[in-house]
Parts: sequence; C-alpha cells; structure tokens
Amino acid sequence: MEYRTIAGLKLPAIGIGTWNMGRARLGYEKPDGSNDEQCILAIKEAVKLGMWHIDTAEMYSSGHAEQIVAKAIKGIPREKVFITTKVLPSNLKREYLLAAARSSLQRLQVSYIDIYMIHWVNSTGQIKEAIEAMDELVEAGKVKHIGVSNFSTAQLKLAQSCTDNKIVTNQVQYNLLDRRCEKELLPYCQENNVILTAYSPLGQGKLLKNKVLTAVAAKHGKTPAQVALNWLVSKKNVVTIPKAASVGHVLENAGATGWKPDQADLAMLENEF
Repeated sequence: MEYRTIAGLKLPAIGIGTWNMGRARLGYEKPDGSNDEQCILAIKEAVKLGMWHIDTAEMYSSGHAEQIVAKAIKGIPREKVFITTKVLPSNLKREYLLAAARSSLQRLQVSYIDIYMIHWVNSTGQIKEAIEAMDELVEAGKVKHIGVSNFSTAQLKLAQSCTDNKIVTNQVQYNLLDRRCEKELLPYCQENNVILTAYSPLGQGKLLKNKVLTAVAAKHGKTPAQVALNWLVSKKNVVTIPKAASVGHVLENAGATGWKPDQADLAMLENEF
C-alpha cells in the first residue's frame, strides 16, 4: 500500500468505505445484520493490508455500519486504525451535534474519532454553529480533526473561517466519470494542504465496462477497477475510500497501488473521460 502525508496526517492512498454495509435491500437505511460477518472480515483484511483508513457515517444503515466497524476493529490497537465518521445535516445544531458524536462514539466503541465530518449542509447558515460544536469536541479530546463532506469551495472556505482548527479534508464524489471537482475544489485543496477524500471512486461500477479503461487494464495485467483507483490516487492530495464488503474486493483494491501506468495510458484515460 502507498501512503500520503497531507495536512500533517499520514493516510493510506486507498482505505475502505462502509456505505451500504449492514443495510437491508428494502428500506433505504433500514439495518440488516445478515451480511455483517462478511463485512467484518473485509474490514479486518483491509487493516491487515495497510488500508487502515475506515470511513463510515451515522446515516449508514441508521448507525449499524458504525457497529460493524466496532466489531471489525475489536482487539486491534486503536492507534492502528484511522476512523472517520460523519454527522447528518439534521444534527448540526450544537446540542444535536454533541449528542450525535456521543452516539457515534458509543456505536464505534472508541474514545475518540480521528476525523469527524459534516456529511453535507442544507444551507450555509448551518456551518458556523456546527464547526464551533466540533471545536468543543476537539477541545474535549473526543475528536482529533475536523472535516467536511460534499462542500463547495465557497462552503469549505466559510468552514475554515469559523475555526482555528484546521479543516483537514473535504470528502466529495470524484472518479473518471465525475471530474467536476477538478475545476475549482481540487486545485484549492492542493494549494491549501487539504485532503480531498474521493468517494464513489468507481462511479458505482458505471465506468468499469469502458473500452479504453479495459484496454489499459489488460495492458498492465490489472482490473479496470484497479486502473481507475490508481488514476485517482495519482492526483496530488487525493485519497479514496472505496466500499468493499468482501475480502475479494479488498484484495482487488489493494492491487491498485504499487505500479504506475505510462503517460500514454494516462492521456488515453483523460481524453476518454
């Protein structure tokens, strides 16, 4: 696994996301424990392979994903994993946010969260009070770092202006099919030493049958997913957290680093998408 040091934090280029883990097929965020053991094994394998950045959220399966993470990291020294979770926009008032953080800590069964993020905002007016509440959590030692998710560049700047603590990351959708962040947000993050954490790095599977991507993968003896992930984390200040609910997917994701496509391959991919 390759690692990146950004904003004073060392992170694996590729971690593991938990969206949809423990979720029933019917009912958007209805918990379902029938597949928990497979998910737990996947997270354990990710940590074993050095992909110890584990991303979750209070929204995922109504908190059950956080419970899955707790089971997966049980017995692993706390400093050996890096846990990020997120608070819903409905919980951004001070008292709600502090309560939401306590609930996440309880479900995760940890004493602190490495990065606590605002999942998204419904209005910019929510940002100041939420960030100030997060500052309280940092002061209390319950949160190590503050982050945001799905923020525009303007919203990120506003969040930064509300705190003396560093906003260490903005987690946004970024993949070969969705490169909107390259216009403004990614350059801003690169210039200001902010981690851009890419979610949905495979476009929820939509890009994997592309002929150019498939050709580059075949040339290097890799899978299309490995090429897409490799392209993504080759960008300065970018790490990613693909969901992997099986050991097989974790192993595939781990094979996305440790090699480099040539410039002609990169040009083909850039031109295709």
